[in-house]
Amino acid sequence: MAKIQGFSVKNFGTLKDITMGKLWNTQGKEELTPLTAVIGKNGVGKSTLFDVFGFLSDCLKFGVEEACDMNGRGGFHKMRSQGSNEPIEFHVYYREDYKSRPITYELSIDLDDYERPYVKSERLRQRRAGQDRGRPFSFLLLNEGRGAVWKGELEGLKITNDDFETPIENLLASFSQVESTTTELVELSDKRRLGIAILGTLTEHPRISSFREFIENWYLSYFTPDAARSLPLSGPQKHLNMHGDNLGNVVQYMEREHKTKFQNILNKIANKIPGIEHIDTERTNDGRLLLRFNNKGFQDPFYAQKMSDGTLKVFAYLLLLEDPSPPQFLCIEEPENGLYHKLLETLASEFRQHATGKKGGSQIFVTTHQPYFVDALQPNEVWILDKNDNGFSNIRRASDDGLLVNLVAEGIPLGSLWYSDYLDLKVT
Repeated sequence: MAKIQGFSVKNFGTLKDITMGKLWNTQGKEELTPLTAVIGKNGVGKSTLFDVFGFLSDCLKFGVEEACDMNGRGGFHKMRSQGSNEPIEFHVYYREDYKSRPITYELSIDLDDYERPYVKSERLRQRRAGQDRGRPFSFLLLNEGRGAVWKGELEGLKITNDDFETPIENLLASFSQVESTTTELVELSDKRRLGIAILGTLTEHPRISSFREFIENWYLSYFTPDAARSLPLSGPQKHLNMHGDNLGNVVQYMEREHKTKFQNILNKIANKIPGIEHIDTERTNDGRLLLRFNNKGFQDPFYAQKMSDGTLKVFAYLLLLEDPSPPQFLCIEEPENGLYHKLLETLASEFRQHATGKKGGSQIFVTTHQPYFVDALQPNEVWILDKNDNGFSNIRRASDDGLLVNLVAEGIPLGSLWYSDYLDLKVT
């Protein structure tokens, strides 16, 4: 399972300069856990942090200019941190699996001479086999849409310089050090498209393709119960979409393709939702799909349109976790909304069990403001987001506070400490 070990963001709204986990040049830091939760008061930037992943995903699919205008972002000028004239920057440090060497992706987005957002620079780099010091080798490096990409794998390359830095002329002058069959000069026709979006479709660039596929498989949950109450046309669909309006289609797919396993899944889910005895689907005469819930004590089923927001939400999340081929990275914003408080610890435990499972579940990133959910978490899984005096966000890991770690070890739940405002105290 691919895993993000750390990332940093600069000049993205209230996220002027934050880092979570470890990067290639901060190896002494602890990497992100399989389940990571960000907590904080209203208005400190939790939604902005959640949107980091949505924005990167949109940049890959649609290009940077379209991504800046999508989902209420309001364009580049609204997105860039107030008072800043610097590019918006992202660094993602991830590992394809536990055996592979980590890869760093660096992206810088700025305005061109016509005030249009474009990709100022883009880089993918990875240490070569046996290299444990120095700068990782850049196997994709683009500056202003021009640069170079190295084909195939890194092993066997005889390069005297670990890393080619900008300006681009220095990179071009270094080509003589590399066999011509391993390098390729590139110049993108549209600087508003990511290089990984174009080069990642080519078989000669397997590492770029892998990273592109990794981002493409991110799942950001914008689930709304009203969407799940819609009546979609009958037709099996393999995966739950971001809004959840194909919930019945996914159930239909699971019923058809994994009948025995799916019945066990439904029974498992029903046991975790109070009052639910059985869940199935019904097809209408006009080809639409109804999701049925059989409540204990009632002979006739209730349909999704009559079920509570919380029931639909828990069902959707648990079904998402039971996906036979789950997304590698799963983001959920405020999963507690509409849920009974005693279900939250169960939900947090289900998230952790999935994220740490031996079968390779998703890495899960959650934002929350519910102490009952946090009660089920460990200090190294929780990050506290607040604002500095200058109005920009600051983030720290709960486990950086040694006293807090000791209090949790003594049996005081982390959410209770947060509720009592202990986590609002600055680590000294």
